Amino acid sequence: MNNADAPSRNLNLGIFASGRGSNFQAILDAIRRRELDARVRLLVTNNPEAGAVGIARSCGAALSVLRKGDFGKEDEFAQAMLETLRLNEVDFIALAGYLKMIPVQVITAYRHRILNIHPALLPAFGGKGMYGHHVHEAVLAAGCKVSGATVHMVDEIYDHGPIVAQRCVPVLEGDTPDSLAARILETEHEIYPAALQLFAQGRVAVRDGRAVVACGF
Repeated sequence: MNNADAPSRNLNLGIFASGRGSNFQAILDAIRRRELDARVRLLVTNNPEAGAVGIARSCGAALSVLRKGDFGKEDEFAQAMLETLRLNEVDFIALAGYLKMIPVQVITAYRHRILNIHPALLPAFGGKGMYGHHVHEAVLAAGCKVSGATVHMVDEIYDHGPIVAQRCVPVLEGDTPDSLAARILETEHEIYPAALQLFAQGRVAVRDGRAVVACGF
């Protein structure tokens, strides 16, 4: 039996989202199609008005609104986040449009068990402030012929950490940030659940700071 055929384990997912939650919904859809062996246990958000909140309620996931400004010290914020994750038995975190930095204590506790999806081909067009339309505007301004989506493990630096999966999307003549974003989003919805499934199957290892996927992606 090779690694691709090995039995999967269910990931107990904590989803972090600040906006509409389309990648959150894509993850749920993949679970329902039995393409992703996972349960969504918790949504963490900094925005109680986020569309992701309604998705969490519809699927029965627990909801935690955690905002750094509601805590006196950053350490208290981090500890509250860790306690929420522990109480909901979360063993893997997926960032789905979460626009805040993850506390260092959480990154340490979940080292190599936090994934993010970015709407460009990292390491290009990443870093602080490079999110949403800012990314697509920069890609178009640079005259790139391709863009795409990247799934990577999260570390202490914005849009950094070992890259797990990437897929190219062509930049078409006449593209706007909106049209490019829409095409890339379709790709995000495909590769993010697939990348999570690699972890459910135990097919990802980190060697010398790089993610190595058994049997390819």
